[in-house]
Amino acid sequence: MSDTFDVIVIGAGPGGYVAAIRAAQLGFKVACIDDWKNEKGDPAPGGTCTNAGCIPSKALLQSSEYYAQAAHHFGEHGISLKDLKMDVAKMLARKDGVVKQNNEGILYLFKKNKVTFFHGRGSFLKTVDGGYEIAVTGDKPAIVTGRQIIVATGSRPRQLPDMPFDEATVLSNEGALRMTAVPKKLGIIGAGVIGLEMGSVWRRLGAEVTLLEALPTFLGMADEQVSKEARKAFDKQGLKIELGVKVGEIKRGKKGVTVHYANAQGEAQTLAVDKLIVSIGRTPSTEGLNAEAVGLQLGERGDIIVDEHCRTNLPGVWAVGDVVRGPMLAHKAEEEGVAVAERIAGQHGHVDFGLIPYVIYTNPEIAWAGRTEQQLKAQGVAYKAGTFPFLANGRARALGDTTGFVKFLADAATDEILGVHIVGPYASELIAEACVAMAFRASSEDIARICHAHPSLSESTKEAALAVDKRTLNF
Repeated sequence: MSDTFDVIVIGAGPGGYVAAIRAAQLGFKVACIDDWKNEKGDPAPGGTCTNAGCIPSKALLQSSEYYAQAAHHFGEHGISLKDLKMDVAKMLARKDGVVKQNNEGILYLFKKNKVTFFHGRGSFLKTVDGGYEIAVTGDKPAIVTGRQIIVATGSRPRQLPDMPFDEATVLSNEGALRMTAVPKKLGIIGAGVIGLEMGSVWRRLGAEVTLLEALPTFLGMADEQVSKEARKAFDKQGLKIELGVKVGEIKRGKKGVTVHYANAQGEAQTLAVDKLIVSIGRTPSTEGLNAEAVGLQLGERGDIIVDEHCRTNLPGVWAVGDVVRGPMLAHKAEEEGVAVAERIAGQHGHVDFGLIPYVIYTNPEIAWAGRTEQQLKAQGVAYKAGTFPFLANGRARALGDTTGFVKFLADAATDEILGVHIVGPYASELIAEACVAMAFRASSEDIARICHAHPSLSESTKEAALAVDKRTLNF
């Protein structure tokens, strides 16, 4: 006889584990099923974000940034170093330790909130009276019944058609995080978030990095002014970025990988590298879910079809995160997970897709929320713009990091903030103020009138808001 739960969550990534915790907080009997394991075979909840994405990549970015600062900028502070070395094995060990802390933190939260955790793969068995039977396959197989099911199975990296990942020379994001030595030459297909972040890590440590991007524009999803500023910084750092390329034959050999491609002018080119990272997007992960057993509707991409409330075509079955429509972002998944748990409880869970922040953790960092200037132009929206450079910010000067600016876009008639775009130091943290302001439909004048600490990077946000009315005080 199977255990019965009010809510069963399949997947313990950001959307899944947060949904399980919130449902438990609301008084439901909850189970969460996840099959991710670490190298020792122990449970490793947290999904791609914790194990092979957000968390480990930020750990490596931080380590490589420290190394770059020591190698190139400590002298400006009067700090002298001799025989600077990078111990890659120790860097990876630290990264693994950070990941483990997060894994253990999630398991602790499950215990604290009385969420029953099953380590294994969850899949639909059949519809039963009042719910669904879910099979758990793994070291301890089980069959459980749930009245409400939340699918949060995430996504997996997309492979090139004729070149599967071997994680030795042709790498996904997982392999890119596990390289045990700095490659002399590193190739990356895709100049999006993953490509830029991984390229930055290994470039700082000495690799010659070339990124091949099929699109003709760099970071076309970001504000064009921000993209141009970021591109200048990356060029200065030595990241070689080629746009508008058409990748052809890829050959894997004993000494590395050779990529044949046509550049933007249609000229045949060859790139020989020691390692090749492929970051051409991700696909929803629904394999093994056995959706057909209960008639769960899937889309052409393998995604689960949901409405604006994350409801599937089946009563009592919901889906959140990368496995459904919308941006594949951990914080988007978390918001959907909370919203679904609250909807199950009869509350009015809410996610504003227009206020989801986007962040790229390179140096400079890039972050934005709301609409870009090119979007406003295309939509025919009358707007005002204001920018303020970090070069004129006292805290940025003290940090020795004055690249970039803050940009505000506001409605020309009402002054309501329509978008905020940042390229520069700690953009990932500064963007939160913009999200709060836009959530309350604040005007640029509201931000301009709020006292910001001095000296602080956030003063650049205030100054950019002042710039909308052409009255900056420090530039």
